[in-house]
Amino acid sequence: QVQLVESGGGLVQAGGSLRLSCAASGSIRSINVMGWYRQAPGKQRELVAIISTGGSTNYADSVKGRFTISRDNAKNTVYLQMNSLKPEDTAVYYCRVYRGPSSSWGQGTQVTVSS
Repeated sequence: QVQLVESGGGLVQAGGSLRLSCAASGSIRSINVMGWYRQAPGKQRELVAIISTGGSTNYADSVKGRFTISRDNAKNTVYLQMNSLKPEDTAVYYCRVYRGPSSSWGQGTQVTVSS
């Protein structure tokens, strides 16, 4: 089992920035892809960004140019730097890590962007 602890959410005004962190522990051997998802009220959970062990990244079109995903393999931690935040970015953000065909989810952290 992989345990994930997220931090960094909060309330910010539109145009502001936040940085999310997700630290993995437990059965961390063979973790490959790490990523962030989000779920807004009344909507399905959606992919925000993912990053491979080697640093290859993929972003949702809605966040390209504003969000940056990164990881520290030595610390088993993935980050999401969110800039130029918009009210539509308001959601619960979840960390997800993959080990082969299986994955684990974090508990989620609330991000609220006021207009």
